[in-house]
Amino acid sequence: MTFPFLTVITFTPLVAGLLILLMPAERKTEVRVTALAAGVFAVILSVYTYFAYNQAAGGYQFVERYAWLPQFGITYYVGADGLSLPLVLLTSVVMLTGVLISWGVDDRPREFFAFLFLLATGVFGVFVALDLFHLFFFYEIAVFPMYLLIAIWGWVKTREYAAMKLTLYLFIGSVIALVGALVMFIAVRNFTGEATFSMLDIARAQQAGAFNFDVTIASPFGGALLTTSFEKLVFPFVFFGFAVLGGIFPFHNWSPDGHVAAPTAVSMFHAGVLMKLGAFAALRVGVMLLPEGAKFHAPWIVLLTLVNVVYGAFIAMTQTDLKYMIGFSSVSHMGLVAMALTTFNYEGLTGAGLQMFSHGVMTALFFACVGMIYDRAHTRQMNELGGMAKKMPWVAVAFIIGGFTGMGMPGLSGFVAELPIFLGVWKAKALDVVGLPYWLAGLAQQPWFFPLIAVISAVSIVVTAAYILRAVQRVFFGDLPAEFEHHVGDVTVLDKTALVILAGLMILVGVYPAIMAPLISSAVRPVLALLGVQ
Repeated sequence: MTFPFLTVITFTPLVAGLLILLMPAERKTEVRVTALAAGVFAVILSVYTYFAYNQAAGGYQFVERYAWLPQFGITYYVGADGLSLPLVLLTSVVMLTGVLISWGVDDRPREFFAFLFLLATGVFGVFVALDLFHLFFFYEIAVFPMYLLIAIWGWVKTREYAAMKLTLYLFIGSVIALVGALVMFIAVRNFTGEATFSMLDIARAQQAGAFNFDVTIASPFGGALLTTSFEKLVFPFVFFGFAVLGGIFPFHNWSPDGHVAAPTAVSMFHAGVLMKLGAFAALRVGVMLLPEGAKFHAPWIVLLTLVNVVYGAFIAMTQTDLKYMIGFSSVSHMGLVAMALTTFNYEGLTGAGLQMFSHGVMTALFFACVGMIYDRAHTRQMNELGGMAKKMPWVAVAFIIGGFTGMGMPGLSGFVAELPIFLGVWKAKALDVVGLPYWLAGLAQQPWFFPLIAVISAVSIVVTAAYILRAVQRVFFGDLPAEFEHHVGDVTVLDKTALVILAGLMILVGVYPAIMAPLISSAVRPVLALLGVQ
């Protein structure tokens, strides 16, 4: 029996959280040390599995499968491929750096770290789940602690509103996606005669024709209201149910409010990992299990993601609060991920995988920097800051590296990720779709449709450069306000360690993309095979 790496990685935060809860509340140092030890252990195992993965063999590895409720087709089924392993590594890194950044949390740190680790277990579980039931199980675990973390430890002015808004959006989205998943389960059971939530079994059943039938929706006034194929009907439920968490337009406005209200480590998890969870699940469950539905709905998803990319960048440009700026920047950059999922080509999907990792590290770094500034200056308003590089040079350098990554500068991970996305969008083939509104179907059939999308999306690069450079100039350079002269000091050694880890990863992937790109590519080819693309 092989060592259960993925199970241990997934449940390490949960076990650590339970141990922390058993500690006396006054033993704050022991709580922090236990949290740090769990974070280090998760990183070590994640790094090992990342490099132990056999790219030549491909497919799902480190697989574990145990019957749980066999009469309902539910199994504990986990495995990792080239798309999920970078995200497992990302989660462990954000968990570790989040612990380092939160070392100074003095308000009930025991409960804070316990809920943060429960959140981490849910995220790990989604990234490694191969059973659809367990994917939803871990998905809900990831959403639930966010409410408590924001409502209890968040920014006093908006925490209750933001926590409730975030929870309602994500809960409604997950319920909608669950409806689609249950319908897929029933369709596969009716086709094969066996109950299974295994995503691999569902994919095989789809290829065998389990979803090749039409669905007629009756009108309450008699007759048929709509007749369409199963995949065309179900895909929007699944894709958009998950894509709400990915921040897709027009269901994105929970995200900036959640970023702003959350405490620093939770903002790092929120933007760095949770938004990737939504995009990843939309790919795993939506695109891979309902490929024909994905192809049919791609044209209008592309238009929505175009709004994400350009609108998000322009709204970020108008912000004066650093957290809101980064929040809308995340909406823009995650739009590129969702856009890449509709290219159905090697470059686009590889870029989506790279962008999820790059953006996760970048936003975790951004929010860590902003948290350090706020803890010392007690403001996030760019107009009230200035000259911070004199007091916090490490933060200034880290923020600039993150900014250059967001701008897509060569030598950093953002360039490595965004270039294949734009190439993939440019190269995407015109879609011959029947059943969409005439104007949209006509646009999608034009050979210039996707190249035009790529050109318009590229506007976001210029706008991103503008708001990043403006933020750097206003916050870190110029004159230091007199009121900050004496009480604003440099960050701690633990803070610097977190900054070095995050900035170092962006530089490493940017300078040596071969450490990640081939791994992601090994998982892209099976996705293209499911989509019927050579």
